[in-house]
Amino acid sequence: MKPLTHEWIEKAEADFITANREFRARKAPNYDDVCFHSEQCVEKYLKARLQEADIPFEKTHNLIVLLAQVLSVEPAWELLRPRFSELNAFAVTFRYPGETANKETAHRALMTCKALRLSLRQGVGLSGRKKM
Repeated sequence: MKPLTHEWIEKAEADFITANREFRARKAPNYDDVCFHSEQCVEKYLKARLQEADIPFEKTHNLIVLLAQVLSVEPAWELLRPRFSELNAFAVTFRYPGETANKETAHRALMTCKALRLSLRQGVGLSGRKKM
């Protein structure tokens, strides 16, 4: 594995840990952050896969743009497009005033992240559930 790929994975795992920790928080959980970090985890795993395949990518938070780029090496991920689309909005939706995530939305974002993470980890040569 390339060193930069490994760094992307470390960042993705940090987001995954943060999303899970925040969702389980007993005092004042921040459901906005659960949604954001769920999206960020998936985004960084997509970038790790692109990095590992030597596919250049621009700075973007758009999971659909990243998915389109990675399909040349992971064509089966096309079937996951609806899940990527569901998380896509969370890069910015709850980061600014006007909208706030509730527990149900946060749970859905985290479950989508967990499901996608399994495939994404396999794409970079890691086992599904274990942390690095």
